[in-house]
Amino acid sequence: MAQETKFWYLKHFNILEAVDKATMMKLNDMTTMSTVKANQPIYFPDEQSASIFFLKEGRVKISRISPEGQEIILDIIGPGELFGELGLIDPNSDRDEIAQTMEETLICTMRVKDFESLMMGDPNLNLKVTKWMGLRLRKFEERIPDLMFKDVNKRIVGFLAKYAEEFGKIKDGVVTIRPALSHQDIGYLTGCARQTVTTVLNKLRSDEIIDFDRKHLLIKDYNKLKTLYN
Repeated sequence: MAQETKFWYLKHFNILEAVDKATMMKLNDMTTMSTVKANQPIYFPDEQSASIFFLKEGRVKISRISPEGQEIILDIIGPGELFGELGLIDPNSDRDEIAQTMEETLICTMRVKDFESLMMGDPNLNLKVTKWMGLRLRKFEERIPDLMFKDVNKRIVGFLAKYAEEFGKIKDGVVTIRPALSHQDIGYLTGCARQTVTTVLNKLRSDEIIDFDRKHLLIKDYNKLKTLYN
């Protein structure tokens, strides 16, 4: 891939908005860009956390497997985000999660050591990364009250509203999300059984608030959806 194209992609990552051109050029030389097909692993548990990843296109699912063999989805990463950041916190640790593509993705890969050297030489980048990690932590913390205090209906409705804000595209008042998550994935993210998710989604569809198939999720009345969560 042409260096100019990779440079263009890197400039459009959220975390790199405040980075000066000299740092961007170094970053461009230190990263490798690649396309990964849908439903493919990027890394596994117990691998050394020696690399970080910038996601330009597509979505990546971050999850863990419980001792009982159940998948626990921790987060879904969208374009413009960084993931695999454990090495920035503890460079000697091994990963304890799985990163897997949900659709065809375009990623930039970089060694943690190289990224750390850039952070040390660029205060703006260091500050940006620090703020980003704080926001990421807050995102996880905000999910805890929902899981603890909301009933299953509000957990699922609240997730749909937030997921639409992050990944949806609006046209003529209808929010479209593609590809749609499976009912099982929504269950993993909301702490609900798959059958419960199906029941709630079917009720929302019968009320003409949403519609869905295997490839798309349509939110036909986003405002009404949000009122059901409050």
